[in-house]
Order: sequence, then structure tokens, then C-alpha cells
Amino acid sequence: MTGTLPPAPAGHALLDSKTVLVTAAAGTGIGFATARRCAEEGAVVVLSDRHDRRLGEAAEQLEGVMGARPVTAVCDVTDQQQVDTMFATAIGATGGLDVVVNNAGLGGTAHLVDMTDDEWAQVLDVTLNGTFRCTRAALQHMLPRGTGAVVNNASVLGWRAQVGQAHYAAAKAGVMALTRCAAIEAAPANVRVNAVAPSLAVHEHLAKVMPEEAIDELITREAFRRSAEPWEVANVIVFLASDYSAYMTGEVVSVSSQHP
Repeated sequence: MTGTLPPAPAGHALLDSKTVLVTAAAGTGIGFATARRCAEEGAVVVLSDRHDRRLGEAAEQLEGVMGARPVTAVCDVTDQQQVDTMFATAIGATGGLDVVVNNAGLGGTAHLVDMTDDEWAQVLDVTLNGTFRCTRAALQHMLPRGTGAVVNNASVLGWRAQVGQAHYAAAKAGVMALTRCAAIEAAPANVRVNAVAPSLAVHEHLAKVMPEEAIDELITREAFRRSAEPWEVANVIVFLASDYSAYMTGEVVSVSSQHP
């Protein structure tokens, strides 16, 4: 029996007057869903992605929600100079960031015995090192202000094992540990750092690159016997970005029935 998909909720001004930067926000996945949900909750959103054309398309779609075209910044999170430019652009355009959502990540499938150094390094550099670079930049901005929230996108693979996912699982486990340590360092300045751990959020791009039988097998592990919609993960990110989670920091929230 498959769980019934509920309707997407309406906005309730949870992020009214806040400014939010979302990385890897172009396309059809969790990043754009998060940007859209933040905008629906009243935030001024800055979009970033490494793909210039898709970033422009995402900005066009979000313009109708925000009432104005969002600021965009092309950024490859493996490049420190581009990360610095992204934050300078976002802060210069908005006056200051209240929330940074680190969504950028890179997957892949390879058995460990066959995995090359380049395959390992590429996934780690985007998924873990990129989150580190952006979290560091966010804290350098937020700590002196004495306020702010960072939300990182981890994965249930940071907790559980899956064949062919050693590099991705290691990177996401690292994101979880980074989140906890950053939260302790940032707490004295009233800055919060949390993470979400999705399992399977199927969207157009994922459906193209992941075999249908692999998706079906992963769905059998889920309590609702269906994949999450990207906006369902985005809802939890919005909660962690909002003042409703004011006493939460260093937490990794599973958006799935799969957790330790």
C-alpha cells in the first residue's frame, strides 16, 4: 500500500523579512523547492548554482512568487574564490543574510574496489568541502551580527550503509559531524546550525540518471512506500531556518523513517 501524497501547504510568513541564500538552487530538486518554499514564507531569496542557464530559468520561475526577480550568483562551491564572490554578491544585494541553506552535493555509484581517487575526491570536494566552505563563510558573516541560521543538506546515507555509495555516505556523514561541531562554536553568538537528512526525494533529474528499479527498491525501505516530494524536504528546511526552531542547534533531522 502506498502512502497518499498530501497537498503542499500554503505559506504562513514563517520567514517574513528574512534573507535566505540557497546553493544548488536551480533545477527540479530540493534546492529549488527550498528556494520556492522560502519565498512562499515571505523570505527574500538569493539563488546560487553552478549552471548559469538553469539558474536564470529558476530565477524566472521564482519571480512570480517573490514579486521581483531574485538575486542570482553563479558559484561552484569547490572554488573558494567563487564562494567568496557569491557571499559578497548576496550580502551586497540584501544588506545581510539571515539564513544560508547549503544544498550543493554530488552523488554517484561505484564499488569501493573500483572507485578511483578522482571519483572519491570529486564527491567529497563538492558535498563535504563545499559545505565546509559555505558554512565557514556564513559564520564569518553571522557571528559578528549575533544572529543567523545555517541549514545543511545531509542524507540518511550518513547513518546507514548502501552498496556503491562509500564516497557519498562518507561525505554526508562528514556533513553531519561538521554541523554538530559548527553548532557548538556558533551557539555563543546566537547562531544556529542544523541539518536535514533526506532519504529519497525523486525529481525530474534524478529520475533520468537513476534506474527505475533502483528507485523502486529504495521506496520499499520507506514507511509511506513512496519517495518524498522535494517540497516535503524543503518544508523541514524552512522550519529549521525559522524562529520556530529557535532552541534547536547541532541537530540532524531525518526526513524519512530511516534513522538510527
